[in-house]
Amino acid sequence: MTAPAINAERLQQRLEAFARIGATPAGGVNRQALSAEDRAARRLLTELAQARGFSVFQDPIANLFIRRGGHDDSRPPLLIGSHLDSQPTGGRYDGALGTLAAFEALEALQDAGLTSEAPIEVVAWTNEEGSRFAPGVMGSMAFAGAADPATWQSLTGSDGASFAHELAATLAALPEAAPRSLGMPVSGYIELHIEQGPSLEKEGLAVGVVTGVQGTRWLKVTISGEAGHAGTTPLPYRRDPMVAAVGILHQLQASVMPSDADARLTVGRIATIPGSVNAIPKAVSFSLDIRHPSASRLAAIEAEVRAICRDQCERQGCSAEIATAFDMPPGTFAPAMIDIIETAADRLFLSSKKMVSGAFHDALFLSKVAPTAMIFVPCRDGISHNEAEYVEPASVRDGARLLLEATIVAAKELP
Repeated sequence: MTAPAINAERLQQRLEAFARIGATPAGGVNRQALSAEDRAARRLLTELAQARGFSVFQDPIANLFIRRGGHDDSRPPLLIGSHLDSQPTGGRYDGALGTLAAFEALEALQDAGLTSEAPIEVVAWTNEEGSRFAPGVMGSMAFAGAADPATWQSLTGSDGASFAHELAATLAALPEAAPRSLGMPVSGYIELHIEQGPSLEKEGLAVGVVTGVQGTRWLKVTISGEAGHAGTTPLPYRRDPMVAAVGILHQLQASVMPSDADARLTVGRIATIPGSVNAIPKAVSFSLDIRHPSASRLAAIEAEVRAICRDQCERQGCSAEIATAFDMPPGTFAPAMIDIIETAADRLFLSSKKMVSGAFHDALFLSKVAPTAMIFVPCRDGISHNEAEYVEPASVRDGARLLLEATIVAAKELP
């Protein structure tokens, strides 16, 4: 028996093979959840697992599990993994790196003939991205009991596809995967992912030890005024919702992020009704994506949004309606798992820092049911959800080495 070691060349070849499934002309990936491309990636991973003698399972939401037994198979398994689905013009590393590095960790253990204390399972979660069917992180939400998959059966995808039909087709495409009920006891969860931000690269650090995920709240703001003729309505007679909207957004952009380095505020959508070039709009609606690691601060930002909307609308003779479209509280990862990863990084002489994830991941929902933490590796210029997404081979290797080391320790130490 030899010490287990990552085969970096094999892992790189696997990344390239999976990137060919749903490849885009610009070098990215279009492998949206429950699509034919997603099914092809699941098929390839299953065939690789069976070639190594691993057991394969899937649950009713199509979460895919690859199991390697341990000394004590009665113990709850340690889960490691991520997802295989992508954005429509996504990169080849987001999700796939974490899933394939986890599979490489299993292969490294198999190559070395080392049996872990607890069983270890690689998981590929269903629909993390949410680009085809919303919401995202469906698989981990359902696994953790945070959502009822029955409520998604009537969903229609961005391409008009039926969620129920595509889920059934995905499950049927892997008859060799033994069925498993939804949710089960697990001893812990570790997820490797690209940072999707610039800090690790800018600071020259090998890895990030993720301590939690910031909260996210999506608001839909609708400002109502009075439609009017663009050429014949003087200023004193206008109730222009666009003027109010511009004032709101200007004040928020000048206040929220400049006063709090941890806060995030983004307007992703804006629309007018009726949307005519020569009419004062009757209404203007826009989205607000607000994020913060602190639940109380997130609530305070929303309160600020509401106060600014009220003030600006009063000035213009308009009214505001604010609806919450999505609300995900912040999550904090388990100190024991964070310590395992941080200690493993030191043992491997990998420079690191503790950090909070700005994006939400499947790990957020696993943290509700088991000790959880994440490992980040740098990506070039912090670019992600983009065909230009790129991770240096050295970072791929370092992340996989750390995942393997932390996995061995966690499978031994976690109850």
